[in-house]
Amino acid sequence: MKLVVQVKLLPTPSQAEALEVTLHACNAAASWVGTVTFERGVYRNFTLHRHTYAEVKAEWGLGAQAAQHVIKKT
Repeated sequence: MKLVVQVKLLPTPSQAEALEVTLHACNAAASWVGTVTFERGVYRNFTLHRHTYAEVKAEWGLGAQAAQHVIKKT
């Protein structure tokens, strides 16, 4: 059985700013990963992960889970 719950976030102003910064970083990282995908002709998730994971974490300051999600989304 799968249960789906909708939750409305009510962040403080500083939390909202942190969320916005994180979303912009994820989108910028996804754009870069897409560029790498087409330049290198790498389309499989695992192979793309090897080419981009370290730089996504270092360049955009994303955590492991966010970096993996960006690569998989792209």
